[in-house]
Amino acid sequence: MQEKTAYYLCRINRWDTDWCLRFNQASRRRWVRDLFATVSRLGDGVFWYTLMALLLAWDGRHAVGAVAHMLAVGLICLAVYKWLKGKTLRPRPSALNQAIFTSVAPLDQFSFPSGHTLHAVGFSVVLLAYYPALGWLVIPFTALVAASRLVLGLHYPSDVLAGALIGASIASASFGWW
Repeated sequence: MQEKTAYYLCRINRWDTDWCLRFNQASRRRWVRDLFATVSRLGDGVFWYTLMALLLAWDGRHAVGAVAHMLAVGLICLAVYKWLKGKTLRPRPSALNQAIFTSVAPLDQFSFPSGHTLHAVGFSVVLLAYYPALGWLVIPFTALVAASRLVLGLHYPSDVLAGALIGASIASASFGWW
């Protein structure tokens, strides 16, 4: 049983590394690297907090509930993200494979899960429940944030997928208590 588990874990790790390398190859082009570095910086929170401020300015007190909900989900996402990072301690792809080029400095040394993706998906799920018409903006941005983690060599695909699932789960569950 342990041999079978080890075999499958090895295959998953190989798949993760192969896809990380494929995405990371795109960063060899300067314009791609610059685009995703900008998306990554905006995904640090700049985009989301600016959007929240714009919602409050545009929709006034009607936006307060949505913004408060997004902030609450963001805090829960942050707590879960930090707890998981501290428990899993998965090294970044570039720490284990010198063929993976990191074009921006990571926020910390660990890879699992992708906090950028976790927050982007969590914020998007909540925001779109209140303002579905903003889907044209937040869905492509969230997809770009997720892709940026791979292109910039900061995460494995499984880190990004896990971040998306965790963010969506937290945001979806939040509607039961909000």
